[in-house]
Amino acid sequence: MIVVTCTYITHRNKECILLSYNYSTMLNGIFKNLPFTKYSDSHKSWYIVKQRALLQQVIDHTKNIAQIDISQLKLSPKTIAKKIVTQTTPVQKGKVSEENAKELEIYLQKLILKGYSPSTIHTYKCELTIFLQSLKNVCANTLTTDRIKDYLFYCHTVLQLSESTIHSRMNALKFYYEQVLYKEKFFWEIPRPKKRLILPKVISEEKIIKTLFTVENTKHRAILLLAYSAGLRVSEVVKIKLADIDSDRMQIFIQNAKGKKDRLVPLSKTILLLLRVYYKEYSPTLWLFEGQEKGTCYSKRSAQIIFRDACTQLKLPKNVGFHSLRHSYATHLLDGGTDIKYIQTLLGHNDIKTTLRYLHVTNKDLGKIESP
Repeated sequence: MIVVTCTYITHRNKECILLSYNYSTMLNGIFKNLPFTKYSDSHKSWYIVKQRALLQQVIDHTKNIAQIDISQLKLSPKTIAKKIVTQTTPVQKGKVSEENAKELEIYLQKLILKGYSPSTIHTYKCELTIFLQSLKNVCANTLTTDRIKDYLFYCHTVLQLSESTIHSRMNALKFYYEQVLYKEKFFWEIPRPKKRLILPKVISEEKIIKTLFTVENTKHRAILLLAYSAGLRVSEVVKIKLADIDSDRMQIFIQNAKGKKDRLVPLSKTILLLLRVYYKEYSPTLWLFEGQEKGTCYSKRSAQIIFRDACTQLKLPKNVGFHSLRHSYATHLLDGGTDIKYIQTLLGHNDIKTTLRYLHVTNKDLGKIESP
């Protein structure tokens, strides 16, 4: 099936959507006969005026012939950059001095150019903004290591921030002083608080089967069971495309996951049968799980609500979230005797230490110990 990539362009002083694809006589004939599609000699492609209704007609007329990829219409680099820079932070505006405001702009530019994810950029921006507000009229690029220590001591004693929040703030400051100002080893003398060992929240196999297989809605059941069966994050399961499901090799291609990494995970035979039932009922076009609007992927928030509703029926603890499916997948593999190195690969962890924490919750060996 031909993939048609949609991108925003400005053509003859109008906002338009460019339809880019490899040469196809069939598609050319369809677009030539549509009254609202026009051909651009400068772009060597067909285009439409930027209207949702027209885009929907393109999707309808090319159904079963082409996949209309509209992902870049929502996540183009310019849109992401503009959203990040203008995104409001949970702090009052007008508290950062003019000089430090310029430093913040340079900081954001460097984060975007280095390709950090929007969520990381937003977090770093918030943390640095809070820091710059505390400085008032003192320029951030003039501070010494001792002054940074005093500020972090204030965060510990007066603000009483959690270890994770202080780590996040230190990472934001470290990036500013070492990556923007190029002060090498600036943070070597500053100690970090010891991190808590937080055990993963694991659900038993019996409860997962009882919970997920009894979900009535086919789409909701498929989302939850696919996430558990392959150990997927919520951001990964909603971004799976139809083309990512390889039923011949029984694999799922996870593209551009956390850390901008691709990986392959096994596809369960039970899940494949469920996905075929789901496909016949919903007929998705591009994304495996589509949102309310045709051609858009399912939202992370909606998937989390589905899981929460399923857990409420079984009266599971409130601190059990969608990510518990991933924790349970890893723990159950470990209980079954799967080597920890294979689990690291399946989960896409860079550091084996991240995977080793599941040793603290597995019943493989602990279950054999009897209390005296």
